[in-house]
Amino acid sequence: MLQRDVTREVNTVRPPEFSRSERMRVLVAAAVGSVVVGYAAVAAVLALVSATATYAEFSTSGVLSAAAPAWLAAHHVPLRFESGQLGVLPLLPTALLMLLISRTAAGTADRLGLYEPLQARGVVLSIAGSHAVVGGAIALIMGEGVVRATPAVAFFGCAAVSGLAATIGVANRCGLVEIVFDKLDPVALHGLRSGFMALFALVSVGALAVAAGLSASWSRTGELFAGAGPSFGVGLGVFLLCLGYLPNAIIAGFSYVVGAGFSLGGVEVSPVEFVGGQVPPVPLLAAMPENEFVWSPGVLVGGAVIGVFVGWTCRKVSDRPTSRVRAVLVAAITAGVGSLVLAATAGGRLAGGAFDPVTVPAGLLALLVALWVLVPGALVAWLAGSRRKVAVVDDGAEFVEPDFDEEAADPDVVFEDDELTDEFEQLEVVDSDEFEVDEDLEDDDYYDEDEYEEEPEDVEDEQVADADEDPADEEDLDAEFDEMLGMPSEEDLDGKPGR
Repeated sequence: MLQRDVTREVNTVRPPEFSRSERMRVLVAAAVGSVVVGYAAVAAVLALVSATATYAEFSTSGVLSAAAPAWLAAHHVPLRFESGQLGVLPLLPTALLMLLISRTAAGTADRLGLYEPLQARGVVLSIAGSHAVVGGAIALIMGEGVVRATPAVAFFGCAAVSGLAATIGVANRCGLVEIVFDKLDPVALHGLRSGFMALFALVSVGALAVAAGLSASWSRTGELFAGAGPSFGVGLGVFLLCLGYLPNAIIAGFSYVVGAGFSLGGVEVSPVEFVGGQVPPVPLLAAMPENEFVWSPGVLVGGAVIGVFVGWTCRKVSDRPTSRVRAVLVAAITAGVGSLVLAATAGGRLAGGAFDPVTVPAGLLALLVALWVLVPGALVAWLAGSRRKVAVVDDGAEFVEPDFDEEAADPDVVFEDDELTDEFEQLEVVDSDEFEVDEDLEDDDYYDEDEYEEEPEDVEDEQVADADEDPADEEDLDAEFDEMLGMPSEEDLDGKPGR
């Protein structure tokens, strides 16, 4: 688009280039700073819990050593104990850590004046490399202690989380988002945005379901908080635990309202199937339904309504019904892939106990989300959209107005700036009759139109007159032409027989 190109040209005005040493110093500061700040934040939370707990022994070395596995858990690296593996990790620390890394990467890109996609490699690789090295080193130092981590998993896990966060931070500043959008046609771009909107709406419905469950069982939630311990420190620790796992609970609620459900050990909860049992005494789990209700399948209406809304937003994307359905299909795929990623990060192993594992079925959830968006959305987009206009010509035949071809359209010629549009509309077409020639110009620069039109007639009259005056010239030319070809003249042929 024109406005986007103008903005990109304005943003290319950057500070002078840094030297190699200065650039390296900035990248190292960003990489080390993101590691140190993240580690310090985890240690501060643990120090607060240890200081307020009644029977906990507070020491600086103990807090710093305990922060190492917590820092790995914030990078979503599974931890191993004697009893089993802890794979279901809280998502809120991971989200906060990714936000910190993203802001650090964005600030580094602004300081270095980066604006091209290839320039983002240095920032992303430096941050991801530093987190990977520190994560692998921590896993090696932990060794075979009480809490362990696999060095290879820690190395690549920390690199993946930090690299993704850094890429998100520099995506807009270095033009990565524009590259993706420029590769998509308007129909696919609209479908992509509708898919993210549908995913956000479905997750919001899951959050409402969790909030409704906590509200309905508020007394049970208070009993679980009181049973955790009488001291303020214990209550604070339980509250922080519930707060850290709140995104996991929201994703589980999202899976419930879609129809896939979730399981916690032998307990299975979904709108169409319920298997009860014992659950851990965590206040956040009080939002789970304790029994099967008749109205439980009614929560599936939320997914259908969101699918209808997606189809309604895609009804004007094109006059072709197939193009509108294609936009809904892109939205369904986008929402399905997003739900697959969320479900894969929300569950995991729970140390091999009675409540192991915590499962949010990622494949089933992605399939159901795609169907809830695709089926009602495609029907609404097909039926509610505009149609091609049919005109009747004089002989009674029907002429269908050609549709807009979105694939052949060039999005760069769309004027989005109001000022440029006003200037374009003010342009006037100059009429040739109103065009006046400056009389002060020299006559040699222009030809007289009358003389130019009469000149061929004069030349033709002169040629005709010359031909009438000398008819013998044509006979002389014929004789010379025959002599050149070696042909006998008419005088020689007069005396020969047969002439």
